[in-house]
Amino acid sequence: MLRIQRKMKSLYFMSTMLIILCLSVIVGCADNRAEPSKASAEEVGQQIEKAVSLDEMKKRDKSKLQKLYSVESETVEDFILYTASSNVKADELLVLKVKETEQVAGVKEKILKRIEEQTVKFKDYRPDEYFLIENHVLAIKGRFILFAVSKDADFIEQAFNDAL
Repeated sequence: MLRIQRKMKSLYFMSTMLIILCLSVIVGCADNRAEPSKASAEEVGQQIEKAVSLDEMKKRDKSKLQKLYSVESETVEDFILYTASSNVKADELLVLKVKETEQVAGVKEKILKRIEEQTVKFKDYRPDEYFLIENHVLAIKGRFILFAVSKDADFIEQAFNDAL
């Protein structure tokens, strides 16, 4: 009888340890980042700035966002916008967080229109800049939209994904 009790205690102890080990692995592997909806465009922008230099670009405001993309301010919860400081360069970076998920498709359409406009502008005039436009990044994650025209577009996209 004593032998059976020892085996039961041993089995109970091993089972408990196995459960603790499994829970530790699960908790250790959990993604501790904030939900995309809780992050801000500014925070995502800071993550991008750690990955690439935006020194040659100029930070823009809501009026420029409206002018370039025709996005109504009622749609936007938060955004960062950088454009080239010269109109002979195509570089752009937009990280935009819409207020409602349903608004993503409409904003995406407006960004696609901007891409078309820039394509027409640069196609025959500046082939190097046209190449950047053709290789742009347009990514959506939850209520966030990333649009990047840059030689570092892949790094920008990676930083965007890492931030969210």
